[in-house]
Amino acid sequence: MKLTLGKRADYSVRAVLDLARHHGDGRRTTRAIAAEMAIPVNYLPALLAELVRAGLVRSVAGRGGGYVLARAPEQVSLLEVIEVAEDEPTRECVLRGGPCRWQDACAVHEPLSEAREALRSSLAATSFADLVARDAALDVEHAATGHAHDR
Repeated sequence: MKLTLGKRADYSVRAVLDLARHHGDGRRTTRAIAAEMAIPVNYLPALLAELVRAGLVRSVAGRGGGYVLARAPEQVSLLEVIEVAEDEPTRECVLRGGPCRWQDACAVHEPLSEAREALRSSLAATSFADLVARDAALDVEHAATGHAHDR
């Protein structure tokens, strides 16, 4: 089974992870976020603007400006960030690739719906504080084995 994020969601998650890592350290510039998280610097302002509109990130313009999380990392879920960046998938039949002929449902819809809801619950239960802790543990693990941690 293939489960991937689109580019917008991937970069948005990376940007928020950077802000969570630096929570309490002051504002972060787009250049600093882009450099640390391997996000194209020209692409990042539009993503951050979406996160600001959604109330997840705050911005300050001008000299000394930048971005910070609007809430503590413990209060921002992975699901919230992904939902800002990803469009809601259109509902179509997985068996036929078009609308279902049984009143918008087929035999596969219920199990897939349950799987989607389990995924959403897991993402909602994962905070950016959790991700920062996991990322730090990976850094320690990689340092101990002599491997670089790719961001």
